[in-house]
Amino acid sequence: MGLDMYLNKRHYIGAKWEHSEVNGNVTITVKGKPINIIFDRIQYIEEEIICWRKANAIHKWFVDNCQNGIDECQGSYVDYEQLKKLLSLVKHIKANPRLAKELLPVQSGCFFGGTEYDECYFEKLDFTIEQLEKVLAEPEAELSEYEYQSSW
Repeated sequence: MGLDMYLNKRHYIGAKWEHSEVNGNVTITVKGKPINIIFDRIQYIEEEIICWRKANAIHKWFVDNCQNGIDECQGSYVDYEQLKKLLSLVKHIKANPRLAKELLPVQSGCFFGGTEYDECYFEKLDFTIEQLEKVLAEPEAELSEYEYQSSW
C-alpha cells in the first residue's frame, strides 16, 4: 500500500494500420485465459515506461504541472515538453541540492513515503533522471502521447 506512480506512452496507429505489414489476428494468454487480438481493431498501443514508488515530490510536480492541482488518481495528459522540463528541473536540483525544498518540494500523504530531503529523496531523483533520459532519447519520443497516473 502506498503511492504508486506510472508514466505511460501511447502510440496512435489507426484502426486500419495503413502503413504496416501486420494484419490478421493473434491469440495471447493472460492469466491463463486466451484473448483474441484482431489487428484491424487496434488504434493505440500503450506501454508503461516509468513506474515510481513513493516519489512524492515527483508526484506533486505532476499534480501541479499536468493535473491543474487536482489529485484524484486520474490519468492526465503529459506532453513531451513537460517531460523535458521535469528532467531539466531534476538535474538542476541534483546539481544544487539546497534548492530542492524550493523547486521540487515533497508532499505528505497517507503512505506517500518520507518527507525529508535525504538520501532516499535524491535516489528518486537519480531514478527519474535515468528513466526520463531513456524515454526522451527514443526516436519517436516527440510523436508519442504520454499519460501520468497515480494510485494509493
